[in-house]
Amino acid sequence: MKLLNNLLKLLEQKTATIGVIGMGYVGLPLAIRCSEEFHRVIGFDILQERVQAINSANSYIEHISASSIATAREKGLEASYDFSRFSECDAVILCVPTPLNKHREPDLSYILSTMEACSSFFRPGQVISLESTTYPGTTEEILRPLIENKGLIVGEDVFLIYSPEREDPGNQMFSTQRIPKVVGGSTVQCLKVGLALYSKVVDEVVPVSSTQIAEMTKLLENIHRAVNIGLVNEMKIVADKMGIDIYEVIDAAATKPFGFTPYYPGPGIGGHCIPIDPFYLTWKAREYGVHTRFIELAGEVNSAMPLWVVDKITEALNRHQKAVNGSRILILGVAYKKNVDDMRESPSLELMNRLLERGAHIEYSDPHVAKLPKFRKYTFQLNSIDLTPTELASFDAIVLATAHDAFDYALIEKHGMLIIDARGYYKNSSPKIVKA
Repeated sequence: MKLLNNLLKLLEQKTATIGVIGMGYVGLPLAIRCSEEFHRVIGFDILQERVQAINSANSYIEHISASSIATAREKGLEASYDFSRFSECDAVILCVPTPLNKHREPDLSYILSTMEACSSFFRPGQVISLESTTYPGTTEEILRPLIENKGLIVGEDVFLIYSPEREDPGNQMFSTQRIPKVVGGSTVQCLKVGLALYSKVVDEVVPVSSTQIAEMTKLLENIHRAVNIGLVNEMKIVADKMGIDIYEVIDAAATKPFGFTPYYPGPGIGGHCIPIDPFYLTWKAREYGVHTRFIELAGEVNSAMPLWVVDKITEALNRHQKAVNGSRILILGVAYKKNVDDMRESPSLELMNRLLERGAHIEYSDPHVAKLPKFRKYTFQLNSIDLTPTELASFDAIVLATAHDAFDYALIEKHGMLIIDARGYYKNSSPKIVKA
């Protein structure tokens, strides 16, 4: 009880040292927010350039300003790649990636390597929180044994919680502080500590009865989106065959004040969560003899969207007596959603790759992504081009893949020879605009 009470006191008085592991789209804004409340925050990352950027008050994520990092530095935020400093922290929050492997199975290697790097520096009186999206049971089946193998008792010596990250990059309405936080603990004492920690940095904390409930909550949130996007993507294909504008249909249906939530189709789904998280539950469900047909079907529909758009491009070029092979095609937007620089799992990248495989000459323009970085799956070496009348007129086809607000859509329509609209931006009917 002494360790519990001491930790609760540190959290209540905001004198605890907070460690956030993983300074990406989730970890960095969380570390900045923690610095506003606690005296000392250490942001850990294995990437030296991120550590140096934070300590120099520079931003590497577009929607996070350098000034906000500078303010956090003044309040006590520092970054480090020295995991021995884990022992300095009273609370440690893990915000590391949880991708899928090539067989679409959960890849927990980042969690495992992080825990291995930190395990020598566990000490009594710490709270460890996992925020990375994962399958129900990960906290109890993976993290808890790793901690207890060090001779520490969870709930007495160390306090273990799961609190799923909720971030919407670029959404100004919902900051880290304003998004309600679900928290589940390994024990009642763990939950008590988790609530004490997160109640200082978010406006609303939602306690649940176990870490498994919290883990499943995150999956349900993202599966809900994935399934509904899969449904509307399938509806788009049916409507296209019938010569019906699916976007007008959705807008009309959205006038119903109850029982309907509008979701919009596109060239696929992107971001770290929606394309990946459903398969975490699919994989775990097999252990219980359950085949998640609904979830997998939505995944198949959404994964097929880039190819469907490529086929629409092919048909449109054919009507102009051109082939994809040899055509110059401009992709508008490589981020996975509008007005951000986040390219994680962006369908634009798969779209570009498939067009290249068919022999197209590809360029792209994105006001938020000046140069394509290295990817595990793709080998692009391209820089964003400026949209001038001459450039626009030089392409055989222009594909609107991500509808950034910064694009001059009137200029694009005026000078583009053929526009493939995969986002439903253009409402007018024009021979040069093809809905995809």
